[in-house]
Amino acid sequence: MPWIKKTPIRRSKKNNASKKTQSLTASSKEIQAIASRTKKWSQDEDQRPGSGNKGSKYTSNKTHYSPTDPDVRISVKPGKARKLNYLSQLSVDTDHHVITDIKAYHGEKKDNQYLQDIRGRLKKRLDEQGLVWRNCLADTGYSSGENYAFLEREGLDSFIPPHGIYKGGPDGFTYDKSHDHYTCPKGKTIPFKKVFIGKKNTTKKQEYRASKRVCIDCPIRTQCLGKSAQEKRFSVTFYRAEYVQNNARVNSPRGYYMKGKRQSTVEPVFGTLTQFMGLRKINTIGIEQANKVMHLSAMGYNLKKYLKFIAKTVKSAAKAKDHLLWRLKAIIRLQIRLLAALNI
Repeated sequence: MPWIKKTPIRRSKKNNASKKTQSLTASSKEIQAIASRTKKWSQDEDQRPGSGNKGSKYTSNKTHYSPTDPDVRISVKPGKARKLNYLSQLSVDTDHHVITDIKAYHGEKKDNQYLQDIRGRLKKRLDEQGLVWRNCLADTGYSSGENYAFLEREGLDSFIPPHGIYKGGPDGFTYDKSHDHYTCPKGKTIPFKKVFIGKKNTTKKQEYRASKRVCIDCPIRTQCLGKSAQEKRFSVTFYRAEYVQNNARVNSPRGYYMKGKRQSTVEPVFGTLTQFMGLRKINTIGIEQANKVMHLSAMGYNLKKYLKFIAKTVKSAAKAKDHLLWRLKAIIRLQIRLLAALNI
């Protein structure tokens, strides 16, 4: 989901951050990486706004914080400026276009890191209303092997397009599921070796590696291994089976229908909230207050849907007056219930 912009950057009169927030938690290696990036920016991106300012530097959540609102985070998105934002996550019922869940999160993480939390909260709410949840539609930002496996365990059919970086294995290699190994273009077996955690993240991966004697006399050794490698070695995601199952659904006729359904029902809701329901900027301090603002915007959106759903044809002025009073009472009752749920 898009980020919600916080208040404009300005100097704070009072530091509201705790001592823990003010302390530097980055390692010396991370500090060196940030310093190197600052130097590279000053040389390579001299045309960007503010690059020539004295003391301009690369901002990061590891080295910077907001003294006015310690809960807000610096968010990064390709093509957009680095700003202090909250991340709004919402879910929509594709049948009636009603918002079923919304919450404010910190803006430094990715969408896919919040899907499991959203599912737990939303499933409980739907069960209380006697509603059945069978399909999970989301954009590529929610794609991850962990999420695919989680949704499979929960009995939900995922229709989430995978990232472009996903590969089921090297080009030209075929996978044998029964024996858990790959076969190269020359018919040689590349067996499974171990499961490990990637260096840049916590994603589990599987390593496949052939012995040196298998590749030593191969006629395409140079093209396959390069000049320095002695044996074929590569890794694939631990959740390969879940990726394959999800991709099969996404690329099926039903998957194309679900994509159109999501684009026509789910995506426009957030645009309506930001353009017409006051969610373009958050003018409060603290993630709890930001969460209330998002809930109030969602309440206003759902009330409009509710009024359209209960609208009736009125033939006389007297009936119109009675009908208007009835609708106002219905709105007040619904608002009281929603505000009580938020503890406002």
